[in-house]
Amino acid sequence: MIVSDPNVAAAAEVADRYGARVAGNADEVCAADDVDAVIICSPTPLHADHVYEAAANGKAVLCEKPVASSYAEAVALEHRLAGIDARVMVGFNRRFDPSFAHARSTVEQGGVGVVEQVTVISRDPAAPPREYILGSGGIFKDMTIHDFDMVRFLLGDVESVFSTGQNLDPALADTEGFDAAVTVLRTSSGKIATITNSRHCAVGYDQRLEVFGTEGSIFVENVLPHAARVSNASVSQAQARYLDFFLERYREAYSVELAAFVSAVDGERPFSPSLEDGTAALRLAEAADESAHTGHTVVI
Repeated sequence: MIVSDPNVAAAAEVADRYGARVAGNADEVCAADDVDAVIICSPTPLHADHVYEAAANGKAVLCEKPVASSYAEAVALEHRLAGIDARVMVGFNRRFDPSFAHARSTVEQGGVGVVEQVTVISRDPAAPPREYILGSGGIFKDMTIHDFDMVRFLLGDVESVFSTGQNLDPALADTEGFDAAVTVLRTSSGKIATITNSRHCAVGYDQRLEVFGTEGSIFVENVLPHAARVSNASVSQAQARYLDFFLERYREAYSVELAAFVSAVDGERPFSPSLEDGTAALRLAEAADESAHTGHTVVI
């Protein structure tokens, strides 16, 4: 096992914990004969090159989202990998969250009839560091891209996108186009999905989902630290605050995702979400950004 990070001290700390060695750079990891699979968590602008280098060296790849900085770069990556037995999985971890996965299986089994509408609410408790935002590609590629993939996970391919962006946080005014947005997606069969995003949420990490069908609905609510409710002279049915960080909310999803990747490496399941899923989500992200800037619906 090898750990590589520009922060050598951080890499050494993780390596020591798991009995691994430290590599000076990603090239060393990709070229190592004793490495079968690579997990890419580098900054977004490096993803496409790191994916290609690892796959070209015969490694299975799990790459954090987005798989590239742009849709064009993702398509170019697919062309670069043509002819290579590329085994690439994209880190859309929410597919592996037990609640969202149950929603998907219920839809597939016809548990709510024909799905007509999907509503996704995704709000961060606070914006990430300024330095991160500047290299993230903006809210649609960095944040909403998870929700774009979830919509495709539930509804399939999207035909058109309309988005309206908001500039509400003065501290983020010069870092990205928008710090909040509402996006409406339509499939060719007329199914509609609505995504609501914000870079800040005073009540914590707000992650909710509704699937509405002809024969029922599915609701995925926020995960709380405990199930106790308090009633007294000041409050009725008061519950704990939402979890405050994505690593807490999606802890189990990350574990299941990693297990799925290992199973894919062992040939027990396909590499899914695939590189094509990552490319499709980037296309929706750029369509949403275009729509938010022009005020027009973008046809995919």
